Amino acid sequence: MTRAERDGWVVVTVEGEMDLISSPAVRQKVHDVVADGRRSVVLDLSDVRFCDSSGVGVLIGARRLMRSCAGRLRIVLPEHGEAATGGGAHVNRVLAALGVRRLFDVYPDLDTAAPMSA
Repeated sequence: MTRAERDGWVVVTVEGEMDLISSPAVRQKVHDVVADGRRSVVLDLSDVRFCDSSGVGVLIGARRLMRSCAGRLRIVLPEHGEAATGGGAHVNRVLAALGVRRLFDVYPDLDTAAPMSA
């Protein structure tokens, strides 16, 4: 997991799995960003190939946290991931199947979610 700055947005890039083991680290990273006084966060989930209920819980919690501090949360989820890895597409399907995808501002790529100014 990495954290970077991009035109006023803090981009947290998550890779691999968002499950019972890894989800607490994602939750902590979002809380750390808010504790640093930042209110514009992009969670780049393009390279997440698996997400269970604890991962979904972290996303819902991040949304709640950002709303409580008048912040903004955007999520990067490509519609179709890499065939071999399913990058992002799995998370997209899970959120849609649970009926919670509509709760999030979802973008197909990082350039759309946090465009660089000219």
